[in-house]
Amino acid sequence: MIYIKNMVCPRCIETVKHVFDQLDIHPKRVELGEVILDNDLTPSKKEELSKQLKSKGFELLEDQKSKQISQIKAIIIEQVHHSEKPIDTNFSTLISDKLAQEYSSLSKLFSSVEGVTIEKYILQQKVEKVKELLFYNEMSLSQIAYQLGYSSVAHLSAQFKKETGMTPSLFKKTRPNRKSIDSI
Repeated sequence: MIYIKNMVCPRCIETVKHVFDQLDIHPKRVELGEVILDNDLTPSKKEELSKQLKSKGFELLEDQKSKQISQIKAIIIEQVHHSEKPIDTNFSTLISDKLAQEYSSLSKLFSSVEGVTIEKYILQQKVEKVKELLFYNEMSLSQIAYQLGYSSVAHLSAQFKKETGMTPSLFKKTRPNRKSIDSI
């Protein structure tokens, strides 16, 4: 298995697949943050892959800590940005189960490397998703709150204001710049 940093959306998956195709490498599966191969790559092939991925804004992850952090981010991004069903899951349980490790050790690792807690990272991702949904004006604030697992519109609004400095309605009116998922 190969872990790749900055894969945050379906287009990223397609771009990475294209890089692999260009290098005549045929993975079994390509998902957010990881690629599953039948065989190990030769050092020269791995180096070429690394160069090609870097040119597209991605990065091969070599050490175990980087891999785990990338996996944690991919789980959160998948759940917040790409899941069709409303968020009703406990993230600590989800992350712990998917990575088969104690959440407390994953949380300590994430905080020490990223400088923010997993909870803060989840909040940042949710706020960016709220911005996206407000920007496209396809859902009401109560629908957005439900979709993202907030207990109420007031709770969503309070967290949104704390994170952005403005209310959701002010954001909707002014439409300031949004961040890309991989820059969070």
